[in-house]
Amino acid sequence: MPYPYNIEEINKRATDDPKDFALECEAIYNRKVMEAAAGIAERAEISRVVFLSGPSGSGKTTTALKICDAIKNLGIYAHVISMDMYFLSSDREAAPRTDDGEHDLESPYCLDLDLLNEHYTKLDRGEEVIIPYFCFNIQDRDPAKCKPLKLAKDEIVIFEGIHALNDMLANEHPNAFKLYISARSDIEENHEVCFKRTWTRLLRRVVRDELFRGMGASRTLKMWANVRDGEKKYISPFKYKADLLFDSSMAYEVPIMKKLAYKAISEVPDGTERLDELRALLPALKEFKEIDSSVVPAESILREFIGGGIYS
Repeated sequence: MPYPYNIEEINKRATDDPKDFALECEAIYNRKVMEAAAGIAERAEISRVVFLSGPSGSGKTTTALKICDAIKNLGIYAHVISMDMYFLSSDREAAPRTDDGEHDLESPYCLDLDLLNEHYTKLDRGEEVIIPYFCFNIQDRDPAKCKPLKLAKDEIVIFEGIHALNDMLANEHPNAFKLYISARSDIEENHEVCFKRTWTRLLRRVVRDELFRGMGASRTLKMWANVRDGEKKYISPFKYKADLLFDSSMAYEVPIMKKLAYKAISEVPDGTERLDELRALLPALKEFKEIDSSVVPAESILREFIGGGIYS
C-alpha cells in the first residue's frame, strides 16, 4: 500500500515553493513510468502484448503514452490501443443491465471479448490485425477509420482499458505484462484520513467533465455511482493479478484541482443524486492551499484532466 501524503507538508510546499514542489512530484511520477517501462521491456521477449488497467480517472491514457516514450530509450517501440475501440455496436435491447434494470455501461460484456482475445493472440504471433474504431457520436464502429496493425520484432502493443486485467481476457494470455494504475494514496492530517483517494479521482472527473465534456458536476456525480459499482465488480477484484501496481496520485494535485473544481461542486443543485458525497468534498478542499495550474508541465498526467497537455 502506498504511503499517505500529509496535508501540512502539502500546504507548506504549496505556499513556499510551488514550482519546485510540482517538479519533485512529477519526477517521482516519471520514475514510476521508468519502472513500468523496464518491467515491460524485460517481458517483451516472451510477450508483445501489455495489459494496462485502472478505474475511471486513474490517468491510463497519459501513463500509457508516457511509458511508450520511456520504452523507446530501451530500444522498443510501443503502440497504444484503447479497449474502448472494441465496444460492441449499440443495441439497447441486448446491452447488459445492472440489478435495477439500467444499462450497465461498465460491464466487460459491452466489449467484443472474442475479438480482443483473437487480436491479442495474433499480434503476439506477429500477425496483422485490423483494429476497430468505435465512434461514440454514432455509437457504432466506423469501418472507414479502422487501422491495420502488425508488430515488428522490436515492437509491443499496450492495450489500455478498465477491463484489461479481467480474467476473461488476461487468463488467456498469461505471459503478458500486467499493469494496474489508480490514484492509490490518501491524504492525512494527524494520522487521520482527511482526503480519500477516491476523491482524487472524482475531482479529476469533475474537472475534466466540466472543462471538456460539457457536463456539470451534478451529471458527473449521477454517473459516478454506476462507475464505482462497476469498479467494485469488474476492476478491483483483478488488480492484485498485476505485475506492477502504479500509484497515479501526486501530492500537489489537490491544490491544483481545488480552484478548478470548487465552483463546479458548489453550484450542484439541491436534490442531485448522492449530493452529500460530493458536497463532503467542499470542507475538505477548503483545507488546501491553492497552486496555479501554470506550474503543471505539458507532459504531466494532470494535463489529461485540466487540458494543455502534449498527449491526447
